[in-house]
Amino acid sequence: MIARLIACHECDLLQRETALRIGGSARCARCGAQLYRNRPDGLNRALACTLGGLVMFGIANAFPIVGLDVSGNLVETTLLGAVKMLYSQGVWPLAGLVLATSFLMPLAEMCAMVYLLLPLTMNRVPRGGRAAFRALHAVRPWGMTEVLILGFLVALVKLAAIAKVVPGLSLFAFGAVMLLISGASASFDPRVAWARIEPRRSSFDLNVHAKTAAKAGLFVCHDCALISKASPHAHAGRCPRCHSMLHFRKPNSISRTWALLIAAMVLYIPANVLPVMNTSSLFGVEKDTIMSGVAYLWTSGSWPLAVLVFIASIAVPMLKIIALTLLVLSTQMRARWLPVRRTRIYRIVEFVGRWSMLDIYVITVLVALVQFNALATIHAGAAAIAFGAVVVLTMLAAMAFDPRLIWDAAEDDHA
Repeated sequence: MIARLIACHECDLLQRETALRIGGSARCARCGAQLYRNRPDGLNRALACTLGGLVMFGIANAFPIVGLDVSGNLVETTLLGAVKMLYSQGVWPLAGLVLATSFLMPLAEMCAMVYLLLPLTMNRVPRGGRAAFRALHAVRPWGMTEVLILGFLVALVKLAAIAKVVPGLSLFAFGAVMLLISGASASFDPRVAWARIEPRRSSFDLNVHAKTAAKAGLFVCHDCALISKASPHAHAGRCPRCHSMLHFRKPNSISRTWALLIAAMVLYIPANVLPVMNTSSLFGVEKDTIMSGVAYLWTSGSWPLAVLVFIASIAVPMLKIIALTLLVLSTQMRARWLPVRRTRIYRIVEFVGRWSMLDIYVITVLVALVQFNALATIHAGAAAIAFGAVVVLTMLAAMAFDPRLIWDAAEDDHA
């Protein structure tokens, strides 16, 4: 039996599928990207983790995250209560961003997983499975529960200097949600799921001598990984399996990446210059920037957290912008140097993008809890909105960039 063709999503290299040992993974022979893994009993494990995650998610949002004990008075907040506080202060873009990344997207991911996996584990085909798969692929990058937990921990350190901190049940529940979502994601194998949904359909197999899918006239679906034959002279199509839009390369990848990147560069300046928080107290008004928050953590003795916040909130956004600029500029100039390293840079940029949300979650908790009227109140500053926009724009820029363009110049060079 001839092995099925597969194509790398990062360099478009055509390769033959091979059997793996249990727990093994296949990587691209050219760029090193992970192609697929062999996850034993993955669907049942993913369903168990997801169902557990939904239960813990309900608990996490029903109880307080943390409380402040001030002279015997306990001030508490839930995640949704913190979002409501941001909205009431007029920073609705920030409230919407926090609501989406910490509540709506993780919930949508878990619901889509259950919708798909529950019928599949009973050997039934889920109705509307194609749409659920596309939704799962779309929302997964925007669920940031692990960053939320880290933000809570940084906020606890800052709150400890104000009053006695009382960790709530929700804090531990969110930790469980983080672990369960990670377990479900690690166990879920979309190849196995698609084999059960459409067992007669397999990846397009063709005896070709072309090195890449595009050179062979084949479309590669980024949602379900199916390879399909393109119509003559067609530059776009629809996946015959999941109905996603297909292109040989992402349309207008370079121009869209530049547009998003330039917008992020412009907003990066006010995000670091303007105050992210305004603290009003009996002693006056204090305006804190991201850097002053790092300095406070350092001088208070929490230097590991200071380093962490500096990396996540200042270094990572700046390095993402520099790395993406290097990638898009070299690709636009059709540079042929070090394609493997440039692909790895892209992979790192895509992975670390979400961690810049750390400071946004810290601000959310502080704004929700420090509301003592005349004694002390904290309001989100204009820089918080700008910083949130930088995070979103750099993530969208990384998604818009097509790493396969890096390898096209090398292909043309050896044509």
